[in-house]
Amino acid sequence: MLTALVRVPSRRLSDCELSFLTREPIDVTRARAQHQAYQAVLRTAGARVVELAALDELPDATFVEDTAIVVEECAVLAPMGAASRRPESAAMAAALTPHRRIAWLTSPATLDGGDVLRMGRTIYVGQTPRTNAAAVAQLGALLDPLGYAVLAIPITRCLHLKSACARLDDATVLVNPDWIEPTVFGDRVVVPVASDEPWGANAVRVGRTIIFPASAPATRTIVERRGFDTAAVDVSELQKAEAGVTCLSLVFESAS
Repeated sequence: MLTALVRVPSRRLSDCELSFLTREPIDVTRARAQHQAYQAVLRTAGARVVELAALDELPDATFVEDTAIVVEECAVLAPMGAASRRPESAAMAAALTPHRRIAWLTSPATLDGGDVLRMGRTIYVGQTPRTNAAAVAQLGALLDPLGYAVLAIPITRCLHLKSACARLDDATVLVNPDWIEPTVFGDRVVVPVASDEPWGANAVRVGRTIIFPASAPATRTIVERRGFDTAAVDVSELQKAEAGVTCLSLVFESAS
C-alpha cells in the first residue's frame, strides 16, 4: 500500500529555519489549509495519507521528509543539520516503527532527508550545511550491503539537493542545471526546468503522478510533454518557509 506520512504545520511555523530566503510573515491558518489541499492531491495520486498531529513547539516539523530516508529494508534517521530540528527525528521514528526497522546514523553525522534522492538502487546525497561527509560514509556502510550505491553530490546554491532535482522515474531526473551539474546523474535522461522557474525541480512522484507546486506551471508543462502524469497544488504560504512539495510528506510502500 502506498503510504504518505504528513504532519500538520506548527503554530510556530513563522519561526522556521531559513537559509536562502528573507523572512516573511506566514499565515498559519492559510498554511494549514494549503496542507489539507496537498493531502487531497496525495490521495488522488493513490496514496493512503496518515496525518500526524502538529508539534507546535517545533516550527519546522511539518517538513517530515527531512527526518528520515525510507527504503524497503529500513528507515534511516540521523541527527538533523539544524540543531533546532533534531527533536523531530525521535517523533518520526515512533511514527515509522510500525512500517520499518529503524536504523540511526550517529554524531558527527548530520543529515536532512531533503538532501537524499533515490534513483533505483542509487542514493544521491547532497553535501550541504545540513548534510555532511560523515553522513555519507555512515549511510554507505549501512546501505551498501543491501545493494545500494551511495554517492555524494556537492550543492552550494540551494538549501537541499531536492530543491535542485527530482526523480521523474528511475531513468529520468528533473534538474535545475544552474544549481546542480547534470552530469552527476551519468547516463540518466536529464530534463531541465523552465528557465524562469528555478524552484521548478522541487516536485515529487507519488504513484504515477508528478506533483508540482502551482508556482511552476511551465516546468509542469515540460514534464507533461515527456508523457508523465502531473498535478499541481498551491503551497505558497509554506514556500515562505523554504518548503516545497517534496518535504511535506514521506512516501513509501507499506504492508500496514
